[in-house]
Amino acid sequence: MASSSSVFLVGTGYIGRNVLDELLSAKHPVTALVRRPEQVSEMEKLGVTAVLGTLSDLDILTAQTVRHEITINTASCDDLPSVEAILSGVQQRVQERKPCTYIHTSGTGVLEDGSMGMYKNDKIYRDDMPEDIHAIPSASMHRHVDIPIVQAARHLGNKAKVVIILPPLVYGFNSAHRRHSFGLVGLVRFAMKHGFAGYVGGGYNMWSVVHVKDLGRAYMSVLKFIETSGADAFLKNPYFFAENGSEISMREGANHIARVLHDVGKIRTPQTHTFSEAHFHDVFGPLTPVGLGCNSRSRAIRLRELGWEPRETTDIWTSWKEDEIPSIIAMLDSASGQ
Repeated sequence: MASSSSVFLVGTGYIGRNVLDELLSAKHPVTALVRRPEQVSEMEKLGVTAVLGTLSDLDILTAQTVRHEITINTASCDDLPSVEAILSGVQQRVQERKPCTYIHTSGTGVLEDGSMGMYKNDKIYRDDMPEDIHAIPSASMHRHVDIPIVQAARHLGNKAKVVIILPPLVYGFNSAHRRHSFGLVGLVRFAMKHGFAGYVGGGYNMWSVVHVKDLGRAYMSVLKFIETSGADAFLKNPYFFAENGSEISMREGANHIARVLHDVGKIRTPQTHTFSEAHFHDVFGPLTPVGLGCNSRSRAIRLRELGWEPRETTDIWTSWKEDEIPSIIAMLDSASGQ
């Protein structure tokens, strides 16, 4: 696969925008799906072809996948119809005997363990042990999308290269983009509204983490690997984790959010405590106790074997305090007219 291979990028948000930077640096012609008309000119200034649409525009997703050798999906990891539309495009490329690569973004929420924040689980998943990932129950987060992708890849055999990247908790602020992690925005918004930062259960559950810029580079490491590998390598193991070696508990996270917000006068005391069930709708809805309360510990063995190493700060707390939370506060204040 030459560096001039065309890419259809689905999603130019927090993760996708950093992936886009890496693709452009590598001289890939990129077509990006964007939701808002004002994003069209933004993309065109970067030399990107913009297609206006949403994940509900299934015909667009299929048609653009057919037109490009590589499709990278960094949008919703839970929207099955949009993924099925992309896979339909992959199938059409295969039928036309054209090379085809699909990189899908899932998440290590699939590793949910039902701990509800009450304990740290010693189980750490490795991406060089795909049997453990394949064995994750179909009812776990994101699996209703991941499993059909794996099944489609097996059906296509060595005629397409299909990969699933599973980021952990993603942090980091790129001042050129000014985009934020959905999860952190939700937690900061809740704390500013209710006057405290919270967690599920005891908040003892652990998550691996990665800086968003390092994650963007991870996609390029996978692409370079795809260049020199046959599809059989991905049929056996389509999974890539992308953590930087650090982990945090959700209780620690709440403590740091509360301290930062208190220091800048957004909450009266730096208190933290358990979310009640009544709070869930103001956090992440019904996913709150499962997603925010689970252990999600992973090791990116395969990426490191490819030569990928984290370059950005592994100190998530400094990133939150100095960059991310202040920017989120400004965004929320602006939206509320303050």
